[in-house]
Amino acid sequence: MNVEVGRDDKKGAGTPLEYCQRALKNELQIKLLPGEHWWGGLVTDGAQMPFDENTEYSRDLGHPEKDAMGLGLPSNQVSPSLVSNRGRLVFSKFPFKFTFQRGVLLVQGKEVEFGQCGQDLRGAYSALSRIFFGPSGKMPASQLFTSPQYNTWIEMPYLPTQEKTLAYAKKLLEGGMKPGVLMIDDNWASTYGTWEFDRSRFPDPVQMITELHELGFSVMLWVVPFISPDTATFRELEKRGYLLRQSDGEIALRRWWNGISATFDLSNPEAEKWIHERLRYLIEVFGVDGFKFDAGDIRDYREDDETSAGWTPVEFCEKWAQIASCYPFNEIRACWKNSGLPIAQRLEDKPPAWGAKGIGTLIPNLLAQGMIGHPYSCPDMVGGGEISAMQAQSRIDEEFFVRYCQVAALSPMIQFSTSPCRVLTGKALEAVKKALDIRERFLPLIMRLATESACSAEPIMRPISYHVPGAPKIIDQFFLGENLLVAPVIKRGQKVREVILPAGRWVGDDGIEYLIEDEYASVEIEVPLGRLPYFQNRDLKNVF
Repeated sequence: MNVEVGRDDKKGAGTPLEYCQRALKNELQIKLLPGEHWWGGLVTDGAQMPFDENTEYSRDLGHPEKDAMGLGLPSNQVSPSLVSNRGRLVFSKFPFKFTFQRGVLLVQGKEVEFGQCGQDLRGAYSALSRIFFGPSGKMPASQLFTSPQYNTWIEMPYLPTQEKTLAYAKKLLEGGMKPGVLMIDDNWASTYGTWEFDRSRFPDPVQMITELHELGFSVMLWVVPFISPDTATFRELEKRGYLLRQSDGEIALRRWWNGISATFDLSNPEAEKWIHERLRYLIEVFGVDGFKFDAGDIRDYREDDETSAGWTPVEFCEKWAQIASCYPFNEIRACWKNSGLPIAQRLEDKPPAWGAKGIGTLIPNLLAQGMIGHPYSCPDMVGGGEISAMQAQSRIDEEFFVRYCQVAALSPMIQFSTSPCRVLTGKALEAVKKALDIRERFLPLIMRLATESACSAEPIMRPISYHVPGAPKIIDQFFLGENLLVAPVIKRGQKVREVILPAGRWVGDDGIEYLIEDEYASVEIEVPLGRLPYFQNRDLKNVF
């Protein structure tokens, strides 16, 4: 079972809408208010957020793998909801298309609701959570927060072995890293869908997992909803009717990043039951703690697929994450709705790149996750997790690795694959360990926020506008809760950066105090490599 932390039933899904002036239509034209900013929709659009009167942008949430120009993009986490800093919200149970153009928000879909709920972003989000999804009262396993996560993916792509996995874990500890959750990634099984250890590479998985447990690690396995054709598992599942069929009745074979495979018909309750039986077998027989649920993207399904229950593509993506939520040790990269569930949501694979295609997307996308109801977020693997780009590197950019780690250090979760002890030297390694020490200091705060979020559904990482409604568009800072403002460095070679501080008395990580009397003000700080800038609000209590 997931970690149960209590629930306020008054905030559950299905709460009446009497406190929210609303309209229910299939098309809405909403004129933006002066200074109005909007968040929501697709997490990979985070860098476009907040949408405002100057935004020219369009997104079809029913087909999030395509951008406004029809180009392919990762679909990632999606929610048919939008919230604004002027207390307004839009949502539906169904996918909709939205367009920001010339100061107008156009929404086209089915049973779209629009309401004025409060006067600010926090009020709009609070109403959204009460109306649309509600908190589950549960959170993922606490070790996903309290310790680093480690993944074999970059260290041993496609060829993890028992020997390499144990060596990886031991070298992490020898390098001074804290034991945590260890994920054995792609290709631990002989074929996709068998979910049986490949004994040529994992001769004694029980012994391996027992040893990892003794070292202080929990163990997760990578799984996808794909089944390799021409295997015994494929033939068994085809005979039982558990595989998705295309419109002509033939088994649907879909191309994904590892080739061509069949996929489960998750609308069939018996197929879902089979999945849970196999996962419980891995837990009970081998001692596995949980699973990384990869894939399940909306793009892997078709509107005309022949399904047991007549589902649409978004419903398959939704079900895959719901299956993940049954296991406390979980991770999801693609998701449709499922806001408020106890799911660890990882960003899509990131390349080791500065700027808008790499590190510059981390904070905006993490904030977008929170604003669609996914507070338990993880900014991919420190240093980058996009395998082809990582393999193309001639050497590790130590400055990039450090700055990436500093962003992740005060995110809800932090995950490594590339071992810092293997690739970093001198000041860079010291800076990473300092960032991890800072995380240890603020773990009580992170855990309190995670626990509270299970009951309130509030985001852990929050845009500046969440607490400062009139703040300008800021995509390189965030609030961790209400009392801690974090301003990591995300630009190469940066020695000085600007930080926007709201009204109040703030004390920086360097001990310098700032008294801000206006709604907000800009300050300039020095940011050497080892510095992760953060500021505590001395006017508010319970920082920890």
